[in-house]
Amino acid sequence: MIGRRTHKCGQLTAKNVNEDVILYGWVNKRRDHGGVIFIDLRDVSGICQVVFDPGIDKNAHAIADNIRTEYVIGIQGKVRKRPDDMINPKMTTGEIEVEAYKIEILNKSETPPFMIEENINVNEDIRLKYRYIDLRRPNMKNNILLRSKVAKIVRDFLYKNDFNEIETPFLIKSTPEGARDFLVPSRLQKGKFYALPQSPQIFKQILMVSGFDRYFQIVKCFRDEDLRADRQPEFTQIDIEMSFIDRDELLETIEKLVYEIFKRSLGIEIPLPFRKMPYKEAMEKYGTDKPDLRFGMEIKDVSEVFKNTEFKVFQTVLKSGGTIKGIKVEGKTDFSRKDIDLLTSYIKDYGAKGLVPIKLTEKGFESPVKKFFTDEIFARAFEIFEAKKGDTIFLVADTQETTLKSLGALRLKLGKDLNLIDENQYSFLWVVDFPLLEYDKEAQRFVAMHHPFTSPVGTLEEIKKQKPEEILAKAYDLVLNGNEIAGGSIRIHDQEMQKYMFNLLGISEEEASKKFGFLLEAFKYGAPPHGGIAFGFDRLIMLLTKSKSIRDVIAFPKTTTGLCLMSNSPSEVSIQQLIELGLKIMK
Repeated sequence: MIGRRTHKCGQLTAKNVNEDVILYGWVNKRRDHGGVIFIDLRDVSGICQVVFDPGIDKNAHAIADNIRTEYVIGIQGKVRKRPDDMINPKMTTGEIEVEAYKIEILNKSETPPFMIEENINVNEDIRLKYRYIDLRRPNMKNNILLRSKVAKIVRDFLYKNDFNEIETPFLIKSTPEGARDFLVPSRLQKGKFYALPQSPQIFKQILMVSGFDRYFQIVKCFRDEDLRADRQPEFTQIDIEMSFIDRDELLETIEKLVYEIFKRSLGIEIPLPFRKMPYKEAMEKYGTDKPDLRFGMEIKDVSEVFKNTEFKVFQTVLKSGGTIKGIKVEGKTDFSRKDIDLLTSYIKDYGAKGLVPIKLTEKGFESPVKKFFTDEIFARAFEIFEAKKGDTIFLVADTQETTLKSLGALRLKLGKDLNLIDENQYSFLWVVDFPLLEYDKEAQRFVAMHHPFTSPVGTLEEIKKQKPEEILAKAYDLVLNGNEIAGGSIRIHDQEMQKYMFNLLGISEEEASKKFGFLLEAFKYGAPPHGGIAFGFDRLIMLLTKSKSIRDVIAFPKTTTGLCLMSNSPSEVSIQQLIELGLKIMK
């Protein structure tokens, strides 16, 4: 190489004028302007314009004449100011250029499968196959660099607040509870398997029993589940656990961490403290436990208004214990028949059987079901919604669960379709007071809404007097713009409480010992009160970068079918490897 690099391409400014510099990077663009060749040289820090003038050095100019896009080169030259009419204010290096007198081609490149540009229209599978090319694009590079920066911000904050970074194992015992485990066969213990951790939950609780007081880890976790835009089979968590704390102290610590992340990564000072909302209120008002609060359109119950009417659809629902709820769209009544049909079709995917629109226009109330109701009934419904002339309300009549789920989905769709959401706003919310248990109809038993170590609200004597479905949990989720970015709970640290929890879940002593024996054994030796939380790191970075998919913030992600198109994994293995593991593939 022509010498040791003195600067990175994106670091040069007017302060470097007249300095002799050595730069290395990729040829982003090459332009020939009447014999003078201009090259945009790119590295991880940005782009710098390099000029090759035959009047300065004929040899360097001749070599530059033969280079092409994505060649890897080194140059030596002098920094000079650009002419005033050539300054590019959009670039950090836009005031200067480098007048080169040396060049070395370090590596040639074939024509890339797609352009190294920010907004390219290319199939994602092609991008994933040539990920090393994709990562050269400015937006992708910046996503990964921001991810690195946020990881450092997290570590800096947690170290400053007396947390200890401790690694937990990747090869653990399989405890099937929730998502499916990835299994790893043991060669030394044939017929036995490790599991890859879905989270370090048990180990971080044991670290609290071990007396480490405050633990964190930025850690890979694994779930063998169906994938979508915001899921991957391997994902990253910011995992945190604290001893001798209550819920509010933990939430305050996490709010300060989030404040630090946004201030240092985006330069945004978010207001503290975050709003808290009980799970029940979130479900009843927004139809989801992760509501997007950047716009209104709350769900309202109008069952009382319609209970004495003769519309058979409504009466059938109410007599069977169902409910009638709706949402209001302000200042819009021009929904066409086609619009209504599309919205009706949309909510049917969430189990709803139909959608009833009611508009108040200059002509009065308008609705496909107007003949079944008086204007007085419609007026009472509009009063509940605080609706006025020029507004539309949409009603759904079904079971409580289906009504809330479908209206929650409809609310989000209308919010996006009608541009009601400010994409530059960050709306944080703690959802608290979750149910401890939920009933699994298929298994015909109660299951833990979070996990079996979540502490209930109240003493053991108090919760024994409650019905299982009424018990609340000391659990909390942090929601940002309709996305859950973190979740956790205060843990059970009392043996008797843990036994009762297992009893509620229908887990016998023998099964509990088999699945969680080493944690229960640890609890016999003095477990402190403790609690924790885990951030979905990939999802957090996705929101910080305004990306559409977590695949755009992970260096080497998998497809929605769990494939790595670049390395062609998963792949078959040799018969000899299977024999060593004592395995046989069943067709």
